[in-house]
Amino acid sequence: MLGSDEIVNGSETIQIRSERRDAAENRQRILNAALKLFEQYGVEQVSMNQIANEAQVGSGTLYRRYRNKGELCLDLIKDNVDLLFSDIETYLVQNQSDSPSQRLKGILSLFIRLREKKAQLLTGVEGSSSTNPPRSIIESPVFNELHQLLVKLFDEMNATEQIHFNSVFRADMLLTALSRASYSFQRDERGYSPEMILEQLCALFSLNK
Repeated sequence: MLGSDEIVNGSETIQIRSERRDAAENRQRILNAALKLFEQYGVEQVSMNQIANEAQVGSGTLYRRYRNKGELCLDLIKDNVDLLFSDIETYLVQNQSDSPSQRLKGILSLFIRLREKKAQLLTGVEGSSSTNPPRSIIESPVFNELHQLLVKLFDEMNATEQIHFNSVFRADMLLTALSRASYSFQRDERGYSPEMILEQLCALFSLNK
């Protein structure tokens, strides 16, 4: 039901609703166009101008919604990322009595599953990770949230083992190993399976077995 202010300003209400509908339609066109181009050419080979042309929207419309391809890619995999962190939260609650090393393996397993499923789009989210993995980690909201979880686990490992490794540094190094450039090298050049990569990372970064 319309409120009294909407009745008085009926034309403005209709205009606002029309603008919202247009914005939603533009967003969907942009996402559909980006996904089509990414699947056809790969994320790194597609420009924002190509996406705007494919979606038949102006560059200004595109950049008002997405400042860069990273934000666009994040929107495309938002549901997958939300599910990832929901699964991680559930896993940690259900396995809170396990050792921090065991919980680390569980978290890494869930992330690697996403890495394998959405490799192209995660590349876009990370940005230019091939030239500067640490910067992409700092700027990526996905990796930022993972970093916080890993620091807590490493802090717990330090307390359990009564040692003094730098938790932030260890989380940085682990996420660098999971970045597109490093992970793809191990996967494609070294020929390691996702399972082997998981086992090796756990052996390298866990303090107890």
